[in-house]
Amino acid sequence: MATAALVLYGVSLTLTFGVRIAVQLCRTGSTGVHGLPRDSSALERFAGVLFVTSLAMGGAAPVLALLGVLEPIPALDHTFVNVIGLVLGIGGIALTFGAQLAMGDAWRIGVDPEERTELVTDGPFGLVRNPIYSAMIPTVFGLVLMVPNVLAIATIVCLVIALELQVRLVEEPYLLRTHGKAYAEYAASVGRFVPGMGRLHALPK
Repeated sequence: MATAALVLYGVSLTLTFGVRIAVQLCRTGSTGVHGLPRDSSALERFAGVLFVTSLAMGGAAPVLALLGVLEPIPALDHTFVNVIGLVLGIGGIALTFGAQLAMGDAWRIGVDPEERTELVTDGPFGLVRNPIYSAMIPTVFGLVLMVPNVLAIATIVCLVIALELQVRLVEEPYLLRTHGKAYAEYAASVGRFVPGMGRLHALPK
């Protein structure tokens, strides 16, 4: 199952980054990829580093399993658990890529404080404000169930922390500054990662 996990991991990176960036480049002439602003806080930089780290760990977990360096956790090392992980992984990849496409030309990796993009609130964004991130979590959780070792578990922990910090410290403040009341009203009615949960209630001054 570690081989299947590694293949899924490769497919996920190819679609999420390679294909989506290529689509954005063809449609807009821009890759849509932004680094951290120069005035980023230490926590914002930490979130970015932690996200990249989680991606690296996600690839290393199945590789180290194949090499026999990391053994699976016995309580999770069962065929039916692995199969559930495979289903979650495939479904999560499809949902992640679908949510990325649903953003259209507004899709970005990172934030440019000087840039203003369309506020997307329909499709999967009508269910949660961050459907791409919401779908990434079951994708990685599927990896954990397919390759249930300590590094895979650490991967999802790092990813969740990174996404929480990125959304709360970087993306939501940017969207509130850029779209003001429109985003505040949207965020007050739609959950952050889970429908109905993590809604914002304070309008910007």
